[in-house]
Amino acid sequence: MICIDKLNEALNFIDRGIEDGVFPCAAVAVGFKDGYKKVKIAGNKRIIPYKEPLHIDSLFDLASLTKVVATNTLLMRMIEKGLISVYDKVCEYLTDFRHDNKENITIFNLVTHTSGLPAYIQFYKKCSDYESSIKFICDTVKLNKIGNVEYSDLNFILLGKILEKIGVDRLDKLCFKYVFEPLGMEHTLFNPTSGDFVPTERYKDRDEIICGVCHDENARFFGGVSGHAGLFSTLNDMMVFADMLLHEGKHKDSVFISYPTFKRMIKDYTTGLGESRGWGWCIKGDTPAGGDIFSEKAFGHTGFTGTSIWVDPIFGVYIVLLTNRVHPTRENDKIIRFRRVFHNLVISSILV
Repeated sequence: MICIDKLNEALNFIDRGIEDGVFPCAAVAVGFKDGYKKVKIAGNKRIIPYKEPLHIDSLFDLASLTKVVATNTLLMRMIEKGLISVYDKVCEYLTDFRHDNKENITIFNLVTHTSGLPAYIQFYKKCSDYESSIKFICDTVKLNKIGNVEYSDLNFILLGKILEKIGVDRLDKLCFKYVFEPLGMEHTLFNPTSGDFVPTERYKDRDEIICGVCHDENARFFGGVSGHAGLFSTLNDMMVFADMLLHEGKHKDSVFISYPTFKRMIKDYTTGLGESRGWGWCIKGDTPAGGDIFSEKAFGHTGFTGTSIWVDPIFGVYIVLLTNRVHPTRENDKIIRFRRVFHNLVISSILV
């Protein structure tokens, strides 16, 4: 049972976020397992050098939601096709990934962020292209402590490359074929050529706003397609994806991800290792992640541009929050606290 007044109060909190400068705009969806949904579209997607309102079909740069919506989901599909195992070694696919104790790192280490790979490297400053960046990771990058959780873009950059080798195609085409098309996510894609784009940050080297182009510098350097960032989508498509997660891998009347695979995906494998992690997903566990009152089984992910998906299978609810908090600058980090409080308001509307 849901208290509609409390749920409306939670959605009205989005307006306060806009007033307080947390983000210029937000597209929000809250969905329950019984099918009840509430949507809110608020604010201006652009505030400089002029204002433009947000629409329901506006395309957001999902940033690191790419990891779970595209790359990790494609991995689940390939596991179920018998093409890969999470306990395969990375060096079985990328033969150069053997230097400096890397030879025993597995796909499991990549998706749980326990590989020891550093969080971030400016490949666009060090390398000539995507392939040379992969080689740089294999040959040059040193590992930190293997086994502890250290969230790293490099894990999913490598995973994207591995999936390309398995699928014998580029990551964007594989994700369309195995993820977006089967789910009917018609407006989810890499490198969109047209659409109602939500602007992000001002370019560092010129007085223009990034709009319709990938915000992440490395993904942009890779041509807009990467396992860690680059995906664009709309609120409606993210609702389809979140609803599939809420129904444990089922989409409409069919099985998209099998129940056994789904349950393994959202298991907490890293309790006590710095952060709770499943395959790709952040797990609530006993950590501050997501909010104060999600159940310990809740799972989710965020994106640097101000996007997030959280699903609570115990309370039967998903929350999609799409914003462009980096417009016009990434120095605004007010969303970190705001997201927790907003999620608390939503979850507190659940009565039974």
